[in-house]
Amino acid sequence: MSDVMTSPLNIGDTRIVQVKSIGINGEGIAFVQRQAVFIPGALPGEEVHIRVVRVEKTYAVATLLKILKASPDRVSPPCPIYERCGGCQLQHLSYQGQLKAKEALIRESFARYTGLQSIPLRPIIGMEHPWAYRNKAQLMTGQIGQTVIAGLYAMGTHRLIDLSDCPVQHPRVNETILKTKKMIAALHVPVYDEKKKRGRVRTIVARVSLLTEEVQLTLVLAEDYFPEAKDFVRAIRQSLPYVVSIHMNVQDRHTPLVFGEKTRLLWGKEKIEEALGRERYELSPRAFFQLNPLQTTRLYALVEEAAGLTGQESVVDAYAGVGTIALTLAPYAREVRGIESVPEAVKDAERNIRRAGYDHVHMTLGRAEKVMQRWSKSGYKPDVVVVDPPRSGLEPAMIQAILSLAPKRLVYVSCNPSTLAKNAQALLKGGYRLKWVRPVDMFPQTAHVESCALFTR
Repeated sequence: MSDVMTSPLNIGDTRIVQVKSIGINGEGIAFVQRQAVFIPGALPGEEVHIRVVRVEKTYAVATLLKILKASPDRVSPPCPIYERCGGCQLQHLSYQGQLKAKEALIRESFARYTGLQSIPLRPIIGMEHPWAYRNKAQLMTGQIGQTVIAGLYAMGTHRLIDLSDCPVQHPRVNETILKTKKMIAALHVPVYDEKKKRGRVRTIVARVSLLTEEVQLTLVLAEDYFPEAKDFVRAIRQSLPYVVSIHMNVQDRHTPLVFGEKTRLLWGKEKIEEALGRERYELSPRAFFQLNPLQTTRLYALVEEAAGLTGQESVVDAYAGVGTIALTLAPYAREVRGIESVPEAVKDAERNIRRAGYDHVHMTLGRAEKVMQRWSKSGYKPDVVVVDPPRSGLEPAMIQAILSLAPKRLVYVSCNPSTLAKNAQALLKGGYRLKWVRPVDMFPQTAHVESCALFTR
């Protein structure tokens, strides 16, 4: 008999359940005879009537039919398309409720994967104003009649939802997207049709600098052909004086990647400037940069505290990107070695290092675990290693590389509580001790939570 057949639930069953917690995707979690049931839209503490729509070996998924007892933290989402869009998951939960739920996510992840029922968890760092914080939007285009739309695909569908005034985006990003759509329509620039594989404008990308409040606008086109470019630039300059950088990028392949390899400046500045703490960065259209610089500065202050530098230490930044963490720590370290696997990011990082005037910060191109294993064999022993891995966390080979280098301090910046806790289990077995974890709410209104953890030998 299969696991699914022995489940206490079947598709179509209706139940009344108590919601215990929130999952990593923002859904409510209840239990029926110890089987987890994920319920989108439900909140901890609520009694709800549900219908089961999917049953797997270890969990079930249900739709919310009725809230019988509502959470005191339940609020009305301010965004009119919140339930259709899927870009945010927690607008129906008060902000204080969101912060509590994110702290609970970290506690539950550690309890599940490490067996630690109590961890040194510091209070989450929230935002005073948890709206209008995102400095960049990448919105796919479509067309309804003569109207050009730009937005995201609705959750689990290929139906484009227009985002005309997103409350988590910076107002200048919203206005830039809105007026760009109108210009595209007015100039009759053909919008790309994903099904028919024809048309030209695929994506509108707008990024604002919080340092200068200037905006960089990029049109991603399906072909290297834009005869309306002069008229488009003239119209944008007249209606959006804070747009100082206009590019076109060519993505002519059928791929989920937004950008192609070729980018051309149509008018204005090649790059815009942004700041994180003391350091300034030049950003080209394809350069990765944090979407919430204010909270990133607070997160990096935790990294600085965890590193505990006195000026005598050698530091490894193992997922260096464009060098933001390496440059944050540079004033306090004897030496900083950054590792990054993306060649363009290494070039950006090296340029940022030169601009900052540091001669004791060096970048190495390669996969972090291989570079660190090579360093370990050569006898190099850093005092501090900082890791900021993707959501999938550290690979076993990377954990082994850390254990072979044996730094006194390991600073782990995480965007996924589950993989942080799984990796923590391996690190604890390898001789490390968890000193503290502190979450930072980098993306209010969503289920995502960043955190900084300090491990010591």
